[in-house]
Amino acid sequence: MKKNILLLLCSFVLLTACQSEEAPEKSTVIFDTDANNELDDQHALAYLFSNGDFFDIKGITVNATPSGGEIDLHYDEAERILQLYNLKGQIPLINGANANFEEIIASDSLKDDGAAAVDFMIEEANKGLLTIIAVGKLTNVALAVKKDPTFAKKVRLVWLGSNYPKPGEYNQNSDPASMNYLLDSDIPFEMVTVRYGEPSGTDAVKAIQTDIHEKMPKLGPQASTEITGRHEGTFKYFGDYAIDLFDHIQLHGTPPSRPLFDMVAVAIIKNPAWGTTREIPAPILENGEWKERPNNTRKITLWENFDKESLMTDFYSRMEHYTLPETK
Repeated sequence: MKKNILLLLCSFVLLTACQSEEAPEKSTVIFDTDANNELDDQHALAYLFSNGDFFDIKGITVNATPSGGEIDLHYDEAERILQLYNLKGQIPLINGANANFEEIIASDSLKDDGAAAVDFMIEEANKGLLTIIAVGKLTNVALAVKKDPTFAKKVRLVWLGSNYPKPGEYNQNSDPASMNYLLDSDIPFEMVTVRYGEPSGTDAVKAIQTDIHEKMPKLGPQASTEITGRHEGTFKYFGDYAIDLFDHIQLHGTPPSRPLFDMVAVAIIKNPAWGTTREIPAPILENGEWKERPNNTRKITLWENFDKESLMTDFYSRMEHYTLPETK
């Protein structure tokens, strides 16, 4: 009898442990993207949508950066990925800022630029702890903090950007004033470094074109309605669209590849062990160069040294074995 009770107890413990593994605590997120810029945003969105067991996705907000054209093009590209995952109309997609931070706050004619995304962010933050995964310029987030200073205390900002401590980087240069504004605010700021050409940044997390061609065909759910891609062609699977995106962009290195920068910003929230962190006094960008402020009591978190093998393995695994997000 005692032996049977012991076996039952052991079974219960094992069952509870398995259930715990199958149901991780979800991070509540808004994904803020310049989706039409190149191809990493689309792969980050697909990875986010494929990890519905890890993320409670409140919405997608878009902004415009120089290489991707006007705001409507970014909206359209994000909408394509939503459609490929049959999530169009299920997850909110909201236009954000077309102009930059200083232009918007200085001009009455631009005062409504980005307002829909800003108001959405503030509204969602008021419901409970929220992580904003920002993978473009920081205009929308800076406008939200300026409009409602209490917003900064209610969110976690994870931003893909900067070659810190070196100058340059696309997202940073697209609106440096918004970044500086947030560095001098009290928003919890986590910088996921890019570092072009260096092994310590997300630039090192590359997808090889031949792997994309070999592994991605027909991966992801089948879309109920096919999309027309931004390079023409029609698609019913994200995997096929991924191949098309890689076939229409400049590749680098041997073998030819392209970094999936933005995907990393999502992945390190899922599993922080895929990067290392350190806390630093918040620097400031002046005339395109980083100025250290060692006595600054304001601290930010720096992400670097990413486990590119584990990251890419999980990316391909989730493309094949996806879990879609719950929607209302």
